[in-house]
Amino acid sequence: MTLQTNKLVSIIVPTYNSSKFLEACLESVKNQIYGNIELIVVDNNSKDSTKEIAKKYTDKVFNKGPERCTQRNFGVEQASGEYVAIIDSDMNLSKDVIEQCVAEIQKPSVVGVVIPEESFGEGFWAQCKKLERSFYVGVSWMEAARFFKKSDFLRLGGYDEQMVSGEDWDFSQRIAKLGKIGRINAYIYHNEGHISLFKTVKKKFYYAQKFAKYTAKQSEHGEQIANQTSIIARYKMFLSQPKKLFKNPIYGIGMLFMKTMEFGFGGIGLLVGKLKK
Repeated sequence: MTLQTNKLVSIIVPTYNSSKFLEACLESVKNQIYGNIELIVVDNNSKDSTKEIAKKYTDKVFNKGPERCTQRNFGVEQASGEYVAIIDSDMNLSKDVIEQCVAEIQKPSVVGVVIPEESFGEGFWAQCKKLERSFYVGVSWMEAARFFKKSDFLRLGGYDEQMVSGEDWDFSQRIAKLGKIGRINAYIYHNEGHISLFKTVKKKFYYAQKFAKYTAKQSEHGEQIANQTSIIARYKMFLSQPKKLFKNPIYGIGMLFMKTMEFGFGGIGLLVGKLKK
């Protein structure tokens, strides 16, 4: 198979008050080895300088809401590229991410591409989050594809706009039914900023209240949902690599405590979400 390297790739970046991270994200897009890229930023009424920063990098800056799924779908609708990449504003791309994605998606039957992620940030809990994410690389039920053919994306109707949580897993699992999910070696680096334990469990509580839309698809994504929502499955994953987990015992113990707290508050949030219905 001859690799076609002239295909236009549209990169969609949804934003909301993203000025702290956005410049680094868009610089990483600008610095891609792959040359034929269209950048689309879809903002949601930011109150900071997000739009001003975005306009330094592209004239395709739009405003759309109310949630991330709507922003992503709208961005794809505006895209001219044959391929689309969906990233967040706090993500920095390795310089060869798009080049590798284009090569991967041109392989027979590949309909989506997983880009592995590595976290970085400030403080103790950011190091714990970095350790946690490192266990997910290569785990099919934890990773989600971010790079697609635009035609396949539109064929499936894009992300489920009724979802606020779990939408990445849902769409990746739906598109996998059309073919194969490939993966590349180049990384996305996810800027967690300064993490506090309180902010982490508060965020988990909020998103868990919205998670019922995803778990309601049990018949469609049964095995994946069972693993994704199981603290036992996570602990088995972590404990299967004890040398990695406890290379730095303080971070290992901290990460396990953080995940226990997240699952605890997530469970409460899920229950609250169901009671609100």
